[in-house]
Amino acid sequence: MLLSELERFIEEDIGYNDVSCNIIPDCNVHAEVIAKEFGIVAGLSEATQVFEYFDIFAATDFTDGDIIKENDIVFALEGRARSILKAERLALNFLGRMSGIATLTRQYVERADGPRIAGTRKTTPGFRKFEKKAIIAGGGDPHRFNLSDAVMIKDNHIAVLGLEKAVYAAKKTASFTQKIEVEVENSDSAIQAAELGVDIIMFDNMPPDEIGKAIKILKEKNLRDAVFLEASGNISLENIAKYSKTGVDVISVGALTHSSNWLDLSLRIVSKD
Repeated sequence: MLLSELERFIEEDIGYNDVSCNIIPDCNVHAEVIAKEFGIVAGLSEATQVFEYFDIFAATDFTDGDIIKENDIVFALEGRARSILKAERLALNFLGRMSGIATLTRQYVERADGPRIAGTRKTTPGFRKFEKKAIIAGGGDPHRFNLSDAVMIKDNHIAVLGLEKAVYAAKKTASFTQKIEVEVENSDSAIQAAELGVDIIMFDNMPPDEIGKAIKILKEKNLRDAVFLEASGNISLENIAKYSKTGVDVISVGALTHSSNWLDLSLRIVSKD
């Protein structure tokens, strides 16, 4: 992360009158970051940056995407006691939040067993790039990082312009590097979008059986191979296998970021010099 970002996070967490950290002797100590449950670790480089900012030596045998188990030592730390206490919460926040996303992403990837699992833009303001990175660590696809990465024509665009005019406007305006994706809610719109030559069709909030029927029609019209197909909306760990069997290429899941639990980790001082 940028130094300016890191210092903004530190300012938010420490404030202007940190009594709690300053009342202890500033001796040299050894500490550990311990995993308290099974999961997929992410946020290691961000936590390392936090520790190094406070002149704490941080060593780890893990890389983002690795499995961690209960009682694994994720970091071995050495530094001044006050510095470790100042760095503790921010470093654990990165690790807990990002590892939770990576863990949930891995669960979706394993249950999907084929189609790519992608995130969405349903992210925490100011923290998107870290959440997207966590999705990658879990084996997922980040999808768009922002509106400029691709042209997505959604229901509200279609409500204003109509599907055909919206696609034509996008093709006229977009760079050759930008793919055009259309959100559809039924088979007819999917066929129309494919015939208009879009790059990606997203089946939005469509049940698996309807998606399967739409894909069958695309195949019959020799349109299937010309488009990338995505399913999104109301997809959970319980029903993702049904969506996987429809034949889509990717399944996007907002829950990866808006509904993931934090992975439980803690920091403890184990000795002092």
